[in-house]
Amino acid sequence: MRSVSRIQGRAIPLDRANVDTDQIIPAKHLKRIERTGYGGFAFEAWRRDPAFVLNDPAYQGANIMLTRANFGSGSSREHAVWALLDLGIEAVVGVSFADIFKSNAFQGGLLTVELPEPNIDHLMGLAAESPDVELVVDLPAQTVSTADETWARSFHIDPYRKYRLEHGLDDVTMTLEYLPDIEAFESGRAG
Repeated sequence: MRSVSRIQGRAIPLDRANVDTDQIIPAKHLKRIERTGYGGFAFEAWRRDPAFVLNDPAYQGANIMLTRANFGSGSSREHAVWALLDLGIEAVVGVSFADIFKSNAFQGGLLTVELPEPNIDHLMGLAAESPDVELVVDLPAQTVSTADETWARSFHIDPYRKYRLEHGLDDVTMTLEYLPDIEAFESGRAG
């Protein structure tokens, strides 16, 4: 897992609530065994609409996604996180996230940030009016701001999750930090 610190870039205003994991990545694409290659299938049904925000060239290359309440609801598929990461999304900033999606995002190194709805309203308007405006999501400082620092808000994150994201530690790498102890234990066991 990559470490997360300061994410700066343009934002995609996905102005929808209750975006479920089946909308993020349709079930028919879950037969793959790789963790990569899902970005091309992300939001597949919505992309058929030429007016869908991800079809707008102004947002190509944006690495922050803005959304509304209950993002990632539905099934527990971690593929939704992989699809967003494949799109180049490094942080999703919204009103709220489904618990399982938030956990999967944490395990995959995708930062989720919750802000009050008036803050999301402001950011949605900003990104819609000026697609070239850059935001900064600063995990160490726990802030979301405009790159020119004319607007900034703090966010809360569990200190343990913050530590693990900053150090790029998923469950496997956390376990591997104890490898010398594990090896010592294994070598002392009667075989």
